[in-house]
Amino acid sequence: FEHVNFDYAKKLTAVNAINLASIASAPLAPKNVSIGGIVEASVKLKWDEVDGAKGYKIYWRDTTSPTWDNSRYVGDVLEFTLEGIVIDNFFFGVSAVGPDGQESPDVFPSGVFRN
Repeated sequence: FEHVNFDYAKKLTAVNAINLASIASAPLAPKNVSIGGIVEASVKLKWDEVDGAKGYKIYWRDTTSPTWDNSRYVGDVLEFTLEGIVIDNFFFGVSAVGPDGQESPDVFPSGVFRN
């Protein structure tokens, strides 16, 4: 115990509790997220409706980036096209947004669709 920084541990515990409460109050993550737009200058995403979600947010990042660098709230829709973004250059994720603004974890597309 002599090397434990209890003030730091207390703050870290508080941050973890806040994050867990945020995740617990968020809607469920979208299911059946699919991606399309192969050989086009636009990316298309589709997903299933989530009960309790007021809308959805799309995230994307460079394939070399460890963080989500871009996002767009797209509202209460079940598909969206990001114009001018090439599918091969980015990773994509979709999250559900609750009425209070809490977001579900991001879901990577697991399926592919053609127009």
